[in-house]
Amino acid sequence: MRAAKVVAREEAMARRARADAAGAGQALAAHVLRDAPPPSGAVVAGFWPMGHEIDIRPLMRALEARGHRLCLPRTPKRGLPLDFRAFAFGDELVKGPVGTRQPAEDAPPCVPDWLIVPLLAFDRAGRRLGYGGGYYDRTLAGLPGAGTLGVAYACQEMDVVPSGPHDAPLGAVATEAGVMWFRKGSSG
Repeated sequence: MRAAKVVAREEAMARRARADAAGAGQALAAHVLRDAPPPSGAVVAGFWPMGHEIDIRPLMRALEARGHRLCLPRTPKRGLPLDFRAFAFGDELVKGPVGTRQPAEDAPPCVPDWLIVPLLAFDRAGRRLGYGGGYYDRTLAGLPGAGTLGVAYACQEMDVVPSGPHDAPLGAVATEAGVMWFRKGSSG
């Protein structure tokens, strides 16, 4: 399984690097707001995009404008779930591990109801391939009632994502091309 995931990650990163990013974040936001918005009043966990990740900031700004409280993860030591902290646009972010940007340690703790989840690859069964640290899998296991929306470029879809028993499936994935649902009701 480990070797299959390594190969899949390499392929997914190459696909993502070739994606046309122009306007993709705005298109993704429009699809989510129309077809898969979080429930009214939900606390939404996003992430600050890095590298070639699809830019979810247009979506996060729109959700903030609709009155959703936002939070971002702080990356803990390996083996622990993510630590979410309150975030609003204009707040200062600090450098985190492996090129991440995150709220300062003294930002108020926050428990999300609905999570926007980064990924390297996904398939039509709702399986997600992450970066390999297991942070989101551990986090989602501790938030069983939370909605999940993976976000990626459409080119990051694979026929089958290698998956093990601890890999948390997603409720839906949004791309610049639209929203794909995997488990009825789990994203909203």
